[in-house]
Amino acid sequence: MPREAIALSIPDLSDFARRLGRDLEAADPRPGHLSLLNMIARAAGFRNYQHLRSGAARSLPTPPEPPVPSDPKKLAQASRLFDAGGRMIRWPKKTSIQALCVWALWARLPARQDMTEAEVNRAAEAFHLFGDRALLRRSLIDHGLAERARDGSTYRRIERQPPPEARDLIRALAERQ
Repeated sequence: MPREAIALSIPDLSDFARRLGRDLEAADPRPGHLSLLNMIARAAGFRNYQHLRSGAARSLPTPPEPPVPSDPKKLAQASRLFDAGGRMIRWPKKTSIQALCVWALWARLPARQDMTEAEVNRAAEAFHLFGDRALLRRSLIDHGLAERARDGSTYRRIERQPPPEARDLIRALAERQ
C-alpha cells in the first residue's frame, strides 16, 4: 500500500527545533519510529501524529502559486476573431482557440443566476456576427462553462477561474466595447 504524503508547514523552525530537542532529551531510551513521529508532530504544534494525519496540517494555508503567463500567440489568434466592438466575427477551427473565445462569452453571462434559453440567445446574439447562437450555447456546455437543465429550460454559468489567456482576452475585449 502506498504511503500518503503529509505536508508539514513549520512557521518557526527555531521553536520547532527547541520543542523537538526537549522531547528527545526527555526520552530515556532512544525513541522508536512512532515515538519520533509523535515528537515531530508535537513540536509542529499538533497533539500527536494522528492529529497531524487527520487533516489538521492540510488546513494550514499554502503559499500562493506563481501566476502562469499567458501565451501571446494564442491570445493574438483569438483577438483576430473579434471586431473593433468586441463581437466575434467567425468561429475558429482550432479547439483550443474555440475554448478561449467561449470564455469571452462566459464573461458576459450574469454570475450565479438562472437564465432562460432566450436570455442566453440574446447574450450570444450581442456577442457574435456569424449567426449561429446554437453553436455558442452548445460550446458553453461542452467546455464546462455553463450547465443546462435536462429539459433545456434554464441555463446557468459555472463559476470558474479563467485561464491566463482567457483573462487577457476578456480584458482586451472589454476595452474595445
